[in-house]
Amino acid sequence: MTTKRPSPGSRDSDTPRLDQQLCFTLYSTSLAMNKLYRKLLGPLDITYPQYLVLMVLWERDSMTVSEIGERLFLDSATLTPLLKRMESSGLLSRARAASDERQVIVTLTDAGSALREQAKAMPEAVMCASSCSPEELTQMKDQLDRLRTQLAENM
Repeated sequence: MTTKRPSPGSRDSDTPRLDQQLCFTLYSTSLAMNKLYRKLLGPLDITYPQYLVLMVLWERDSMTVSEIGERLFLDSATLTPLLKRMESSGLLSRARAASDERQVIVTLTDAGSALREQAKAMPEAVMCASSCSPEELTQMKDQLDRLRTQLAENM
């Protein structure tokens, strides 16, 4: 028995549509969020990934590269070049741990710490841009956290 293939350009009802895919909604929303943050972070002269590293270090300074990677879901091969650029920009310093030279400790500089005050307006600006209430944003975030956990558990 042969299966009839749809001709090019025809619409097969079994073919998944792009606008019906959760993955595309997440991807395109992420692009929009990154574009917003690029605009908001421009005056601070930092990128969105740099902002995320700074947020982790503002919560708790002097962390290992692996601890930062765990928080951001990034491996060291992705994180290390980012940290090197941030060190070159004077936002943080990296040093080998005295107790274990395999570990690199990342610490904020005064310049990195000072950006914290300037970045305090970010959450409010994102909320305003979203036109969502704080409750709606919290609910979406909680749902996405659960989705990420479920996907990670089922890989």
